[in-house]
Amino acid sequence: MTDALAIEIFRKALFTALLVAAPMLGVALIVGIVVSVIQTATSIQEQTLTFIPKIIAVLFSIIYFGPWMLRLVVDFTVALWSSFPYLIR
Repeated sequence: MTDALAIEIFRKALFTALLVAAPMLGVALIVGIVVSVIQTATSIQEQTLTFIPKIIAVLFSIIYFGPWMLRLVVDFTVALWSSFPYLIR
């Protein structure tokens, strides 16, 4: 295995991890901004109010995007395992 091949495998793994995390992070970001705007408009400055809506939104995003995320990770894993005979040479 060459250095370039190891870097390519690491690059693909990092890109897969970013793709899997992106929906949850995006939903948490949007919900956090909405809750912050509501808190600013109502002058409620309680820091703990943002956690429950974010947790619920991330849970629903995992339920909604879960099959896609699982398929993405499984495809990456299968491709990695199937390429082992070529990597060992």
